[in-house]
Amino acid sequence: THTRSKRDRKGSIGGRTMEIQRLIGRSLRSVLDLRALQGFTLTIDCDVLQADGGTRTASITGAFVAMAIACKGLYEDQKITSNPIKDNVAAISLGILNNRVYLDLDYEEDFGADVDLNLVMTGSGQMVEIQGTAEGEAFARDQLNEMLEIGSAGIQRLCKLQDQVIESISDSQHSSSFEING
Repeated sequence: THTRSKRDRKGSIGGRTMEIQRLIGRSLRSVLDLRALQGFTLTIDCDVLQADGGTRTASITGAFVAMAIACKGLYEDQKITSNPIKDNVAAISLGILNNRVYLDLDYEEDFGADVDLNLVMTGSGQMVEIQGTAEGEAFARDQLNEMLEIGSAGIQRLCKLQDQVIESISDSQHSSSFEING
């Protein structure tokens, strides 16, 4: 980003931070069997250090990877009896600029977009959250449908990348890389 916003800390969390935390939490819970984690708390800390846009969508996509690796570790260490991950979840930003749909907008594209949309979906194509806003004139249903089609394809690519990262983590790495309270 052009300028880095100071990170909110516990006790002084602003409205934007709280909204983003809730979005990430809803997204992660949508693919998690909470019963399989009884007695455990997963704390996922999302901090996008370098980006040119789409930080909340990057947070969701990366947070899922962290959660899946932590759950994989708990299961492989036999601390839980089943892996609670039911599906992948990923998010991506889209926009309409000069009547054309763009996927994963950078800062300049996002700033000039006529429509801004964040899409959160599961790997199986289920919708978790859609946040879309017209920045000027309203947009048409067929434009929304086009954004959903393009966004869905982008999310499928992200889910494949997530799986590659999760599979690449060895048994010895998962326990030492994450803080797990139980």
